[in-house]
Amino acid sequence: MPLTGPRDDESARAGYGAVFAVKEFRAVFVAHVLSVLGSVLAEVSLAVLVFRQTGSALLTALVFALGFLPYALSGIALSGIADRYPPRRVLVACDLLSAACVTLMAVPATPFAVLFLLRLAVSMISPLFTGTRAASLADILQGDRYVLGRSLIRIVSQSSQVIGYGLGGLALAWVPPRTALRVTVLTFLGSALLLRLGTRDRPARVSWSGAMTRDSIASAGRLLGDARLRALLLMWWIPPMFFVVAEGVAAPFADAARAGSGGFGLFLAAMPAGTVVSEALGGTLLGPTARDRLALPLMAVSLLPMVAFAFHPPLPLASGLMLLTGLCAAYTLGMDRWFVDAVPEKTRGQAMSLLGAGIMTLQGLGMAVGGAVAALIPPYMVICAAGLLGTMSVLGVLRSVRGHHLHHARARP
Repeated sequence: MPLTGPRDDESARAGYGAVFAVKEFRAVFVAHVLSVLGSVLAEVSLAVLVFRQTGSALLTALVFALGFLPYALSGIALSGIADRYPPRRVLVACDLLSAACVTLMAVPATPFAVLFLLRLAVSMISPLFTGTRAASLADILQGDRYVLGRSLIRIVSQSSQVIGYGLGGLALAWVPPRTALRVTVLTFLGSALLLRLGTRDRPARVSWSGAMTRDSIASAGRLLGDARLRALLLMWWIPPMFFVVAEGVAAPFADAARAGSGGFGLFLAAMPAGTVVSEALGGTLLGPTARDRLALPLMAVSLLPMVAFAFHPPLPLASGLMLLTGLCAAYTLGMDRWFVDAVPEKTRGQAMSLLGAGIMTLQGLGMAVGGAVAALIPPYMVICAAGLLGTMSVLGVLRSVRGHHLHHARARP
């Protein structure tokens, strides 16, 4: 059952070309590419730097873990900034603060304790930046263009997982980590410049006089207290929490299959690759009505390929199953509009920040729990269990969605 009204039909279909025709979006898109490249390069460079100087696998893993941990705190306590200040100012400030943090990381005299604090600071900035940008897209793009614009942003993010870390590792074979960090500074500064010169200066969505943190927490509580919004948030949060379990146990799974580093990379890249293909095909071949109708069925079956790991598939088949899981990701194309239609405009930035924070936090939790369980049972059984529990959870969320009659959501004109 589609969640949109009768006003939204195939005639409203825009296409990716129509999205790129919007000048402001082109600036946002290129800035996003630079930010993603900078983030990936900074993460890989810092991990290599820490490992080369300490030889500690634990400290190296902490570099990646710090990419997840701050999201819950920042997404709740700081998300009000996204609506309280003009969005362009927030986005540019986030890029400049990230550039400043990475600049300090690149200083040879910076102690390791400070490196981790700086990494934590960049991770605290990230959900505010992504939430503000997501809310701004709804001002820049209307109707189906908004859905496809969000799709393009996700395609870049997923593509970075397929090729970004590989290119980052290749670059570090030629340049020292601190030099790579200096390149990262330039990407953040380039993003800030594009956003400053290429987007309009829109006013803040709401004027608040109270304490920022207190108001942010109170507003987040109101968003979560709305049964309709809570159901939509759970639709975004639950599937990724179980998807990433497979990524979290990819190394022991590939090792048990004696597949080597090449097999590990293939398995790890399969689901993001499927996601990119799914988003691109869904945005190119399907119109708004078709995407709405397919969203709930695709979500319902998205984790089922992971259940097939109960049969302990060989690595090529296992990679195919993860690719199939990624190919179900087109359900997000329907959910994008449902969420932006349901959120009050004055809290749109905070809602988007909360959405992103929940996804990242629960992904970190899912990865950690999956890794801990894999120490007790074989990795293929961990992936199977995640698929089974995830499917049951998703079906429960979908029952809640129908119970709150979210299909009566109005379409954007």
